[in-house]
Amino acid sequence: MTAPHATSVPFFRPALTEDEISEVVACLRSGWLTTGPRTKQFEADFTTAVGAKHAIAVTSCTAALHLAVEALGLRPGQGVLVPTMTFAATAEVVRYQGAVPIFVDCDPVSLNMDLSAAEQALVALRSDATPLDRNLDVVGIMPVHIGGLMLNMDTVRAFAAAHGLWIVEDAAHALPAAYRPNPNASWRRCGEGTADVTCYSFYANKTITTGEGGMAVTDDEALAARMRSMSLHGLSQDAWNRFSGGSWDYQIISPGFKYNLTDIASAIGIHQLRRAEILRQRREFIANRYKEAFANLTAFELPPTDSDRHHSWHLFPIRLRLEELSIDRNELINVLKSRGVGTSVHWRPLHLHPYYETSFGWRPEHLPIASAIWERLLSLPLSPAMTDEDVDYVVQAVTAACNEHARIPRNTRTAA
Repeated sequence: MTAPHATSVPFFRPALTEDEISEVVACLRSGWLTTGPRTKQFEADFTTAVGAKHAIAVTSCTAALHLAVEALGLRPGQGVLVPTMTFAATAEVVRYQGAVPIFVDCDPVSLNMDLSAAEQALVALRSDATPLDRNLDVVGIMPVHIGGLMLNMDTVRAFAAAHGLWIVEDAAHALPAAYRPNPNASWRRCGEGTADVTCYSFYANKTITTGEGGMAVTDDEALAARMRSMSLHGLSQDAWNRFSGGSWDYQIISPGFKYNLTDIASAIGIHQLRRAEILRQRREFIANRYKEAFANLTAFELPPTDSDRHHSWHLFPIRLRLEELSIDRNELINVLKSRGVGTSVHWRPLHLHPYYETSFGWRPEHLPIASAIWERLLSLPLSPAMTDEDVDYVVQAVTAACNEHARIPRNTRTAA
């Protein structure tokens, strides 16, 4: 067994300050711990930050996505276009409703959903080129901004309108992030009218954190009311209203869920949100340092950037050139781990997981780009809590590992 390295840089650690700690302590001393005044403030601040009319704070992005598809009326016998290159939650909330995720291949550069592949998926649904039931009624699309590099949501909205689809935007990586459809257009923030519902994550390793938590935003008052009610058992009034001077009575409108965010979590979120752009700038600085340091390293491709995007840099995913290395991705992960550098993989595509293979018949050849590319993916540490010394250490460790395990030793390469 390899001994732990003297220097250790974890894949992620949260960037917390005394402001968050003091707010949590004040919350504890207030006696109001569950959904209350701090959650209401967090929601109000969030609508301002992203340019949305309504915000519902919940326990996770998964909860937000679930509330969104439920409020939009998703039901059995219907299908939703979902990128295969995403986390489990994007597709599983479709299954919660008894509906079917229709997996879509990724763009080979951005890794985001390829809308031309989405078009092909709709055509394939009417042929023998898909394992799914031809009778599925396709009602929605759920784009994901991988790593924080936004899709052009104008294009997504045009696609959705052409096919009569609603849009639930999985923005778990995309706060704060923005896009413009072309260099002459104005910037639009993620959540600023970009979808019917946009959903964010505040998990411990996200761009801002509440430990666990999420937010659903929308400009549709009816959708907001439904999501808010269903986030707390489908009740007509939430606990804050009932126990802060409102009526004791309530009515069950529909059998709902238990997804409301606590004030303890919101106490963290209030201050994280205030520093969101500062934290993004630090992540961007680290990403730029990586890009500069690795520019001439042939062992992998760097993540793309776009002048028409404000990148949140939740992730720094590299793509290994396996033909340049004598080891594969998993072996490289172990080499870096032995040197004290934590890494991750985003992600094994959903169509390659046993549940979707067995339940729906998905095979690697159905989505060839994602099937091939995921074995080359590796995410390097990227956290605003990283010091400059941490960043330098990761650069040195990654460079050394790639050079030491080059298929052609570096000192025998000929000049181009």
